[in-house]
Amino acid sequence: MNTPLNKLPIQAVINGEPKMFLAAPGQILADVLRDELELIGTKIGCNTGDCGACSVLVNDRLVCSCLVLAAEVEGQSVQTIEGIADGAMLHPVQQKLLEHGGLQCGICTPGVVVAAKALLDSNPNPTEEQARYWLAGNLCRCTGYDKIIHAVLDAAKVIREGAAS
Repeated sequence: MNTPLNKLPIQAVINGEPKMFLAAPGQILADVLRDELELIGTKIGCNTGDCGACSVLVNDRLVCSCLVLAAEVEGQSVQTIEGIADGAMLHPVQQKLLEHGGLQCGICTPGVVVAAKALLDSNPNPTEEQARYWLAGNLCRCTGYDKIIHAVLDAAKVIREGAAS
């Protein structure tokens, strides 16, 4: 494969689909997701890992994609906000954020959804304190955090009830 000067061919599974893309050695995953793969749901807020807007899952581990080099996902699985819903069926976190009014401008929302999904995947019955702690890395300037936390706890209930049936 002929690659442009200084670009590395990277193979990864993105939202369940094998993908191959080119990345410069120092290029961050957030930029590749947005610019190369056109997955613009991943937002770039601070570029320092402080706001959580660029949160994605790499091998089911929550990371800020502004702190991960694109080359580091070679052979890995990456899930972005675009991979959370099941077609037109929203994930319970997405549905409950809508119902509780836990989103407004949309900058933090993708990162909050990904982080909340990661929480509920690892702990389907979090306390309010645990949910607040887990989502502390996601900054929101519009809604206040109560609506987000209540939506996540409500989504946890839906997920638990679904698992019980």
